Amino acid sequence: MSGHSHYAQIHRQKGLNDAKKGNLFSKLARAISIAVKTGGSNPDANLKLKVAIEKAHAASMPKENVERAIAKGVGSGEELIEVSYEGFGPGGIAVIVEAATDNKNRTAQEIKNLFERGGGNLAGPGAVSFNFDPKGYLLVEKQTDVETQMLSMIDMGVEDVTEVEEGVEVYTEPNKLSETRKKFEEAGFNVKETELVMKPKSLIKVGVDAVSRVENFLDSLDGHDDVQKVFTNADF
Repeated sequence: MSGHSHYAQIHRQKGLNDAKKGNLFSKLARAISIAVKTGGSNPDANLKLKVAIEKAHAASMPKENVERAIAKGVGSGEELIEVSYEGFGPGGIAVIVEAATDNKNRTAQEIKNLFERGGGNLAGPGAVSFNFDPKGYLLVEKQTDVETQMLSMIDMGVEDVTEVEEGVEVYTEPNKLSETRKKFEEAGFNVKETELVMKPKSLIKVGVDAVSRVENFLDSLDGHDDVQKVFTNADF
């Protein structure tokens, strides 16, 4: 059944639609640098690096910017660390914020302020993350026979397949994301986007009167320079 993309709702990063290209490139560069720093024998970091570079290419990020970000990760320049924050937004929605920062205390205070100004509150580790599962996500262009296409994807061993307006959404285990993308492309499917996400186990419906307030709150988090991704269980 075709419907609206839950991914577009739970993953609030503006991505290619971000009007501030400089801000987008800066966030992509940070994602690349920190993945390089924590790479080596770390399969999670290596997967994050691959996904970040793919997103940089999709966003038409200049090659020299990508190379500079990789060099920064290898070198001893800006010391970036990955941090995540959990909390509740207006209406009790659950929120996970993933960030990369060179000043953990500053970023924590600024994120706390954004939560409070938005009518929510920052909570401790584990307060909401137990209601989310880490997943690999793919958005695939629809083919003429969508039903056959989706059955073919299921036969490839993915966890969940849903037709939405934007294409076909697919979820898989994080460590199978690259493998699944390769299988899809070999099968002739056009993969429009891949991402590592935190998928909510259940959604909270946002009332019509609260939509604007919730969206403004989530966009304020997404607009912070250090924030890489924002996930929520809000359902609009």
